[in-house]
Amino acid sequence: MLHALEWTLFGAVSVAAIIIGVNRFRPARTGPWLLIAASVACLALGDILYAFGRYGIADVSYLSMFVTIGLALLQLTRGGTLLMTRARLIDLVACACATLLVVWVFVIADSHRLGDIVATDVIGALLLIGVAARLIAATWFNWSAVLLCVGAAGMLSSDIAYGLHPRWWTETGFMVLYLAWGGAALHSSMVELTAPIPARQIPWKGRWAALLGVSVATPPIVLLVESLSGAVTDGVVIAVAGAITLVLMITRLSDSALLSNQAEARERALREASASLVAAPDEAAVDEAVRAAVGKLLPPTKVLFATDDRKLALEALPAAAAGPGSRSWWLSSPTAAPNPKPDVEATLICPLWLEPLAVARPSGGALVLTGRRETLDAGRDALEVLAGQAALALDRIALVEAIGRRDSDLYLRAVIRNTADIMLVTDEDQVIRYASPALRSLLGDKEIPPFATLADLVHPDDRTQVRRKLRENGDGVVHCALQRSDESQVLVEATYRDLREDRLVQGYVVTMRDVTEAHDPAERIPRLDHVDELPAWVNRRSAQHKFRY
Repeated sequence: MLHALEWTLFGAVSVAAIIIGVNRFRPARTGPWLLIAASVACLALGDILYAFGRYGIADVSYLSMFVTIGLALLQLTRGGTLLMTRARLIDLVACACATLLVVWVFVIADSHRLGDIVATDVIGALLLIGVAARLIAATWFNWSAVLLCVGAAGMLSSDIAYGLHPRWWTETGFMVLYLAWGGAALHSSMVELTAPIPARQIPWKGRWAALLGVSVATPPIVLLVESLSGAVTDGVVIAVAGAITLVLMITRLSDSALLSNQAEARERALREASASLVAAPDEAAVDEAVRAAVGKLLPPTKVLFATDDRKLALEALPAAAAGPGSRSWWLSSPTAAPNPKPDVEATLICPLWLEPLAVARPSGGALVLTGRRETLDAGRDALEVLAGQAALALDRIALVEAIGRRDSDLYLRAVIRNTADIMLVTDEDQVIRYASPALRSLLGDKEIPPFATLADLVHPDDRTQVRRKLRENGDGVVHCALQRSDESQVLVEATYRDLREDRLVQGYVVTMRDVTEAHDPAERIPRLDHVDELPAWVNRRSAQHKFRY
């Protein structure tokens, strides 16, 4: 009775410590640690039943302990943890299990010096030590992993020592397991064992597949050899080893199928996005195609697709990339936790790089996504490819528009080359992009300098009025005097149209009419409500006419 109370106390303390550690540090995934707590509870229940003499039910509890701790280790090695080579680890564990089975049946069992040592406990403890050692190597001496390894080593030593000499001091290894596994959850380093790190893809190799196949075939072969040589004395050990290797093989195959399905889904989404981006006629269609592709690649995520750096919010502009040659980076936050959790929102910035040139677009732009960090991390490569395809589509659209504007300018020149009307096309900043040949004749064959604005051709007294008129939205008429090459002036009536929103023009179209030949310029010009809207040249001519005598 006292012995049962002792195991109850150790088990309760260890389970409580694990639950307290999970609630305190809140790791990225709590499932593995809860499974470890369940395995400790199964072990404590088995020890209590064993103390009361219920050996059969106690063995079931011990086996349940190995099942739950195996599931916990599979969860710890799931994609996105520090054990990035999960496939290789499964292969090695299966091989180790098969090797231990062969050594136990054909080497150790034949020595007849085993006492009451239980083979399943020894094999299970050795596998736990191997996985815990791999955890230590992957985390560069993580204290929680060290304590897990110490607990497994304590269980192995007690399994062997108690089987040979059942004394009270040979059970201290089990006490070490309870205390070590509880302490592993109470240390802050337990968060690192489930930190979301992207899983590394392992290329398929025939020798690893052959190793896994041999490991799975070993238990049936051992059973066949024992049955042919006589009575089967290690049936339970063989059955447990066969179940372990079978579960590991099924896990390995399911992981491969899952990765294949995910890769196929990403490839299909990117292929459909490429087709939509190739057919996109404008930026709105590109934005729609990108958002549709993100919706297929990831769960619901906030998407900001900015074709220009000016469209990005100030807080979305990073100070620097994550490293040299990086094509995407996480938005740094001063409140970011040192161990990010997958259920915490993060922001991923994928700049619009031109593929396959690997250079940034001149106007910048980026695909900014906000969602669960683990989800964004898993689809990061596909998002970078999508951003590159969107950059190519945007530059193709810009190039087509530039060619269209050039062709329209050539068409316009061919149509109005021989007309007497004067026509100009200016940019938004009033820089002359095209001027009909009649303008040069009107100015007395005066050369129009490159990057000249409309105000540069106007008399200085009228420049302010011309600039003000063109800055106003909409269409209108302005009267002004142009400077000729012989310092004389030409009075024109300029009708301008605001076509900045037009996809091909993107500027102002100005049509001029010469009104200099009027006998009385003030009479030929339409009456205006305000005198200051008259060109300065008209006011000067009117004053000269009045005071000529």
